[in-house]
Amino acid sequence: MFTFSILIPTYNSAGTLAVALESIAAQTETSVEVILQDGNSGDNTVELAKSFGEKLPGLRVYSEKDKGIYDAMNKAMVRATGDWLIFLGSDDVFHSEDVLEKVGVILSDTNAHVLYGNAMIKGDTGWAKDGDIYDGPFDLPKLLNQNICHQAMFYRRSFVVNEIGEFNTDYKKSSDWDFNFRCWAKKPFEYVDMIIADFAAGGFSTHSNDTRIVEDFVDNLMNYFQIDLFHPLINTPTFIFYPMVLEKQKREAPFRFKVRQWRKRILGKFK
Repeated sequence: MFTFSILIPTYNSAGTLAVALESIAAQTETSVEVILQDGNSGDNTVELAKSFGEKLPGLRVYSEKDKGIYDAMNKAMVRATGDWLIFLGSDDVFHSEDVLEKVGVILSDTNAHVLYGNAMIKGDTGWAKDGDIYDGPFDLPKLLNQNICHQAMFYRRSFVVNEIGEFNTDYKKSSDWDFNFRCWAKKPFEYVDMIIADFAAGGFSTHSNDTRIVEDFVDNLMNYFQIDLFHPLINTPTFIFYPMVLEKQKREAPFRFKVRQWRKRILGKFK
């Protein structure tokens, strides 16, 4: 069995894919399979990928119609056989040739189900600048406000298969954020102070919107972590969706909401 399954969703990615595959082929860790899940590209993505068969003996290429990036990632997960999963974009690369070797040593001695490090940002995004190291250790309040780059994350495959399941394909841009909440609710992650991958800005996740996940965000957190609307984790101005929490409190628990507002005003007068 392979140690790592590297899962790459592609669609018309011939312009960038070679760099990503070369990055994998250069790794000093060789217990690697690569599952390239293509969405019936109209360019030569598939032919280019197959040309790496000699450099990457663990490469398997599939091309079939899908319903988007996360559907492709789900398909790839089903086909994976490695102990640990990592998802790369077709324009992402590992930061150094020994990344997987170093991570493998850590994973061989961890009880964590998810391990993550940092990503170096290549190009400007709405949430990071070119050259930024994104983004250090996370606790749950931090994760509530920003996601970890999935290019810097390793998921224990047995944990995903047995306890988490697939990405929610209703979330077209940020299903990996939702996926991470579901994982964290089972067990917190382990951080390693290492740059895992270089994240190429400008792709789908950089510029697209995901209104559906915003609509479901608070309800999902309440469900995953078994908390109510007044739990301090989400009932705080530091939570980016706090206005939505207040609206739900007013609508679904008006009496409790009014009592809490009254207490705040009274306590404020004595400060």
